[in-house]
Amino acid sequence: MVSSSHEALHRIFQKDPALLTRALQSVLRIPFPEPREFAAMNVDLTEIEPVERRVDTLLRAETDEGDYLLVVESQGDIDKRKRGSWPYYLSYLHEKYHCEPVLIVITQSHATARWAAEPIHLGVRGCPSLTVRPFVLGPDNVPVIVDEREAERDVPLAVLSAMTHGRGPQAAAILENLATALRTIDPDSAAVFVQFVDSCLADRQAQQMWRDLMTAIQYFWRHPLAEQVREEGREEGRAQERAATILRTLQWRQIDVPDDIRDRILASTDIDVLGTWLDRSYEIADVRELFTEAP
Repeated sequence: MVSSSHEALHRIFQKDPALLTRALQSVLRIPFPEPREFAAMNVDLTEIEPVERRVDTLLRAETDEGDYLLVVESQGDIDKRKRGSWPYYLSYLHEKYHCEPVLIVITQSHATARWAAEPIHLGVRGCPSLTVRPFVLGPDNVPVIVDEREAERDVPLAVLSAMTHGRGPQAAAILENLATALRTIDPDSAAVFVQFVDSCLADRQAQQMWRDLMTAIQYFWRHPLAEQVREEGREEGRAQERAATILRTLQWRQIDVPDDIRDRILASTDIDVLGTWLDRSYEIADVRELFTEAP
C-alpha cells in the first residue's frame, strides 16, 4: 500500500513506464526516442563501502538509438545535498551499465521545481568539469487535465495531473473527470491509481472529495485503501461519541460550556486526548480545567 506522496509520485512510473517517456516528449519537449521495451532495475547504488545510496525509481528503456537509464527522483522539499548525490547517481550508473542516464525529478511544489531545474555545475566557476541538467516535472509544466475526454485518452497522465495539482484551485474538476476516466480501464490498474492519487492529496478537503467520488466505484472497496478509509470512519465515529459524552457529563454536572469550548471538544479527533478530557469532566469545577495539565 502506498503510504506517502513521495512514494506515489515515482511509483506511478513503475506502474506505467511509457508515461515517463510521454512526459519527456510532450511535457518537457525532449526528443527522447520511442522505447521498444522497459525493464525495472535495482535502485540500490551502494558500493561495497560504506555509504548507502538509492534512487527512487530506475528504469531501463531500450530504443533504436540505444539503451537509456531513466532515473526518477521524487522531491518534496529543497534538499541541497541532492546537488552532490544526483551527479554521483548519473556517473555511477553510466560507469556500471554503460548506458546514457537521464535524471527526471518530480515534485508537487513550485519552489522545489524551480530549485531542482537549476543546472548543477562542478568544477571551476564559469568553466565546470561536469554539468548536470535535471529534467523536472511539476505544477508548472504537468498539464491540468479537466476535460473528461482528455482524461479518458490518457488515464495515467490524468492521474499524474491529479497527483501534481491536487493542492490547486482546479483540484475538484481534475478529480471529477479522473473518476469518470478510471471506469474505462481495467479495475486492478484503476485501484492502484486510486491509491496513488489518495496518497498525494495533502489538502484534506480534496482527499475527502476523492474518497467520496470513489465510493461509486465498487472495486475500490476491495482494495487495502478501502480498509484504511473504513477504519478512519470508525475512528471518527468513536471520537464523536466520546466528545458527546463529555458534553453530556458537563451538562449533567451543570457546568457552563461556552461555544468556543464546545467547538473545541467536538472538533477533536484524538481518542486519547478525548479520553483524558472525559476523565476530567467528572471532577472539574470549571470547564477550562479540561485543558489544564496536572501539576
